[in-house]
Amino acid sequence: MTHSVAILGASGYTGAELVRLIATHPELRIVALSGERKAGMPMASVFPHLRHLDLPDLVKIEEIDFSVVDLAFCALPHATSQAVIKELPRDLKIVDLSADFRLRDPAAYEKWYGKPHAALDLQKEAVYGLTEFYRDEIRAGRLVAGTGCNAATGQYALRPLIEAGVIDLDEIVIDLKAGVSGAGRSLKENLLHAELSEGFHAYSAGGTHRHLGEFDQEFSKIAGRPVEVQFTPHLIPANRGILATVYVRGEAEVVHATLAKAYADETFIEVLPFGDHPSTRHIRGSNFVHIGVVGDRKPGRAMVIAALDNLTKGSSGQALQNANLMLGIAEETGLMLAPCFP
Repeated sequence: MTHSVAILGASGYTGAELVRLIATHPELRIVALSGERKAGMPMASVFPHLRHLDLPDLVKIEEIDFSVVDLAFCALPHATSQAVIKELPRDLKIVDLSADFRLRDPAAYEKWYGKPHAALDLQKEAVYGLTEFYRDEIRAGRLVAGTGCNAATGQYALRPLIEAGVIDLDEIVIDLKAGVSGAGRSLKENLLHAELSEGFHAYSAGGTHRHLGEFDQEFSKIAGRPVEVQFTPHLIPANRGILATVYVRGEAEVVHATLAKAYADETFIEVLPFGDHPSTRHIRGSNFVHIGVVGDRKPGRAMVIAALDNLTKGSSGQALQNANLMLGIAEETGLMLAPCFP
């Protein structure tokens, strides 16, 4: 059976990544692509690397006939998504890649995003889209909220450890490096080549990054009490990839064994042999996560190092994984591409 899908916001990086992945998916067919500022243009003009594909031209969202769409991927900016989604048919399955429906508490959303939520009924309906931990809810859901890419990386490193109680919940430090595509495709002065290349800097330091809202929500839910981690992201002069080094108080061998057991049956999560380090170059362009555990010279301390591609497993690949579940398709379909190396 073939399912028809639309991609709203197809002129951005995550939209293009969705097209790339769906292009080889045997059970999905792209019937509509939207791009407000580039409406009327062929995708080949916007993304020449996709010119070999037979794709519909970009249109405005109001031009799409959603009666022929089984599922829509919403790859629109934050705040725009909620305004658009609340006007879509209520029986349409939706995977949202923005931050608009990730946080369950309206007050938390307003705290981290600076404005009240404009679609509270939909916020209550949304399922958090970290696939490996919310499969049943995603399978039964209509609206799934994709996670933040940084939030996903930190959670893959920490969720099993918090659940198993093998680390000190008051001493968690997430030191994360992210590629520049995570900032989107819009022109920004600080992302110009001359501003970014040959440099490496922290941003949103001191507990101000919005993905902390997801960490607070998810880690506190698992622990049954408030958990607040220290988190500092850094921007690196690379197009893709996230590498998070997570410092915890716990026995390194126990930490490794806990993660290896938790992910033993997960197709997309690889726990490396104890002492091995992951690298962003080994997951580039794929839906895989690599996790390594290293002991520290100080007894009772460990480092968990996690790597994923922010555009694939951190966003569009995760979205497709969730869409597969929602449409009754095998979860791995269209996602088994090997990483691109070198």
